[in-house]
Amino acid sequence: MSFPHPTRLAAWATLGLAATLSACGGGNDDPAPPPPPPPAQTAGSLLSSTPVNTLTPEQITQAMADPDSKVQSGVAPRYAVRSWRITYVSSDKHGAPVTASGLISVPLKAAGARSPVLSYQHATTFRDDQAPGNKVEPVEPPIVLASLGYVVVSPDYVGFGAAKGLEHPYLTAAPSAAVVVDMLHAAQSWRQQNAVADNGQLFLAGYSEGGYVTLAAQRAIEQAGGTLRQQLQASVPGGGPYDVQATMDAQVEAVRERNSTLGKLFEPHRLSKAPEWVRQELRRLLLRQMIPDDADVRYQTLFLDRYMADDQAAIAAEHSVHLGWAPGVPVYLFHGRDDLTVPYAAATSALRTLQAAGARDISLTDCTTPDYGHLKCVPEYFRFAVERMGRLARDL
Repeated sequence: MSFPHPTRLAAWATLGLAATLSACGGGNDDPAPPPPPPPAQTAGSLLSSTPVNTLTPEQITQAMADPDSKVQSGVAPRYAVRSWRITYVSSDKHGAPVTASGLISVPLKAAGARSPVLSYQHATTFRDDQAPGNKVEPVEPPIVLASLGYVVVSPDYVGFGAAKGLEHPYLTAAPSAAVVVDMLHAAQSWRQQNAVADNGQLFLAGYSEGGYVTLAAQRAIEQAGGTLRQQLQASVPGGGPYDVQATMDAQVEAVRERNSTLGKLFEPHRLSKAPEWVRQELRRLLLRQMIPDDADVRYQTLFLDRYMADDQAAIAAEHSVHLGWAPGVPVYLFHGRDDLTVPYAAATSALRTLQAAGARDISLTDCTTPDYGHLKCVPEYFRFAVERMGRLARDL
């Protein structure tokens, strides 16, 4: 979604060489110490909940009218929204248990009224104060979506919130999926404890890194089966680097085009054979465009390390999220053809691969916003997601 103010943009859609590669680096020079491990409980266990605030439809509508808003037309808030911050047990990039956190936002309906559940996965951000559990404001996507009638569940991701100080496992499929699935289980426990009724429907949505995490979570839910699989209705991933190999190929090609002298000294898919100084310079150029000065979240570099080593098998096995499965519920992909941050090829590769695997209901909708850029397509994505989910959702 396209907004003129960069601070608000960072919370929704800052990916790209500046964010698609954000997994390659750290944060500030004095990162927070790693949080203590969680109590000895199973993944998805609810640890705590804390009320945050209640926002009225008028406050949300007024926030949406701001030029910096992620949604500026086509969406009308219906309900006041009450939010809670929760902590729960999930896992880090090594599979070790960690205390994670996130936000639950509930539309205030009549007593006993049911709602569909929507898991919203946020885009790349480099600051902890931009995570959903920390930025509970009327302009933010979880609040706007809850005002439409969904119970919205928004994980902060490992590295943010309660897990700040740990490395964020960026573009690593298993922990990206786990933090969503575990929060969905924790949120179910929370709803039971607080008599918040759902209607048995589950939707997944997110843009940029959130699109990647959405598809990772859908794959994990469908492969595991069980209650979440029975509840899952559809996913709406937007602007995501689902095919990490294709994403990195496009980013490295962009470096070659901007630096023709360096580009003549290496070939894509043969980076491990390039002279060491060439490899280091390429890495430096990629990293330089990545971490802003005020970053306070650390990103792991595993997928970039494997790309630099030409380890396509590991990238396919542990990073890309479009391989090895066929979605059983609708997948509504959305992407801009001229997206220079996350290449359109990542979406077309996901579409073709999942269709070949047997997906019966998957589509790719192109952004029509002028310039079709990554950020400029964000508001259109939001409206698209609301419309697509609204076709299936009940009890809004």
